[in-house]
Amino acid sequence: MSEIKFLKEYFSNLKSLLDNEKYFDDLVKVKNILKKSHSSGKKTMIFGNGGSAAIASHFSVDLTKNARVRCTNYNESDLLTCFSNDYGYERWVEKAIDFYGDKGDSLILISAGGNSPNMTNGAQQAKKTGISNIITFTGNDKNNNLQKLGDINFWVNSKAYNHIENIHQILLLSLVDLIIGKTEYPPN
Repeated sequence: MSEIKFLKEYFSNLKSLLDNEKYFDDLVKVKNILKKSHSSGKKTMIFGNGGSAAIASHFSVDLTKNARVRCTNYNESDLLTCFSNDYGYERWVEKAIDFYGDKGDSLILISAGGNSPNMTNGAQQAKKTGISNIITFTGNDKNNNLQKLGDINFWVNSKAYNHIENIHQILLLSLVDLIIGKTEYPPN
């Protein structure tokens, strides 16, 4: 296969993955959830692993800075290594939610595979804490463990990790622009 043909198929696949009417309704629902959490004096917490952690950080900064909706992420190496060392890697998200989560907060969990124990344990802790909305971004198998715990689920019908993560990033950043109400705005 030629490189040009590979790239044409690559981008065609991404385009087809975005063509999902369910995303539109759910994005509007999540926009309203995030705005309601913020106006109630609550926050949105977001977590991800690996590339999804970078997506979580990007979204958190843009949502807070540009859309003026408070969002926190937990990618500090000292927090990750401390909680992982003291409680086990599979429990670090759970413990972060236990320590930092408040009843009425919203939660976004990103896991390309949807079966990461740290994310599923975090979702279970969120329910105990009284987190009002659990929003998941997953891919691979539709009946993954994380999606079963979410209130609103964005599932990407692919097993290609870069496709899944690209779609997750597009969906999350579209939420920022949806809240703002436009796609072009000066940096604040």
